[in-house]
Amino acid sequence: MYLEKEKKAEIFEKHGFNKAANDSGSAESQIALFTHRINHLTEHLKSNKKDNSTRLGLLKLVGKRRKLLHYLQDKDILRYRAIIKELGIRK
Repeated sequence: MYLEKEKKAEIFEKHGFNKAANDSGSAESQIALFTHRINHLTEHLKSNKKDNSTRLGLLKLVGKRRKLLHYLQDKDILRYRAIIKELGIRK
């Protein structure tokens, strides 16, 4: 896979709720990982416009991230606003 363990641990440590390298379960860390994957797939699709299977995977990832963002918005609005600002995304 394109993402190494060290890179994942760095993402989890930077964006996770507990700020630990093994915090892969929090909503913030999952949203950050999905955002990284979405950006990677978007760059791939810019050069490979007819890759429909990747496009489908990208749409599924966007839906998963949207659901997690909605969950976080309902659960804790401050954490939601922090992750939106930190990642530079908006719903």
